[in-house]
Amino acid sequence: MKISRREFSKASLGAASLMALGRPVLGGPEHMIRKVIPASGELVPVIGLGTNRYGVGTSEAERAPLREALKRFHELGGTVIDTAPMYRSSESVLGDLIADLGIRDDLFIATKADKEPGGEPTRQQMNDSAAKLKTDAFDLMQVHNLRGWQMALPAMREWKEEGRIRYVGITTSRARQYSDFEKILKSEQLDFIQINYSLEQRDAAERILPLAADRGVAVILNRAFGGGRIFQAVGDRPLPEWAKDFGCASWAQFLLKYAIGHPAATLAIPGMTKLHHVDDNFGAAHGRLPDAKERARQEAFFDSL
Repeated sequence: MKISRREFSKASLGAASLMALGRPVLGGPEHMIRKVIPASGELVPVIGLGTNRYGVGTSEAERAPLREALKRFHELGGTVIDTAPMYRSSESVLGDLIADLGIRDDLFIATKADKEPGGEPTRQQMNDSAAKLKTDAFDLMQVHNLRGWQMALPAMREWKEEGRIRYVGITTSRARQYSDFEKILKSEQLDFIQINYSLEQRDAAERILPLAADRGVAVILNRAFGGGRIFQAVGDRPLPEWAKDFGCASWAQFLLKYAIGHPAATLAIPGMTKLHHVDDNFGAAHGRLPDAKERARQEAFFDSL
């Protein structure tokens, strides 16, 4: 039986240990785990926000839960928000919600371009994204799934020289692109990459994550909860007792801490459309991350399911 994130969270949150009076039992933002962006030395929280489900309509009923989730994300010290033009109306929704909350100056906004062959279509798409997100500049601009990268990267670097972009990167969530991804990472000067990595999908750890570390490139992890098998495999099992050693109070934290515990990882960007998603996921940004032996134990545990 397929298990949804909602059912998974309900079965494994351990509400008494995560919440008190509706709030997460966490240290303040000053105690959050942060990692460094090698290109600049800037520190960012290890949990960011993925927004491919923010592409809703204009009604208050649709947007209110997202506004509350974004507000909580900000209150807990979250800064990095990742979006894309191809996430339906997500950029426009985010632009409105960020303006409503008045939090743009506190955020690290990352979006993407995917126009082929790149070049002028990329510039137009970036201008459109700036208008939708109501921002004059981006913290990170990424070539989405390598589309038109040969011409898109020069266009992005032009904007970087003009001060309209701070960091440039490439993304994928597809293992079939890893060979090309690796070649680009070796040949191009990049500030960031974004790639899928989880207990279920570990292929990026073989070559790409070590290469990113060698090249001094920051790494954003997408799909930290994998492709679905994790939810089904874990089911309603209790957390192993030893997960408490590195501060896990839920399965979501177990999975996130595994991913961001990789030495090359900078942060993960799980989707968070509800308050309890934000509260739960931010538990992974507190305490400590598992060391190499503990991460190997997590892998053995998952592989045995």
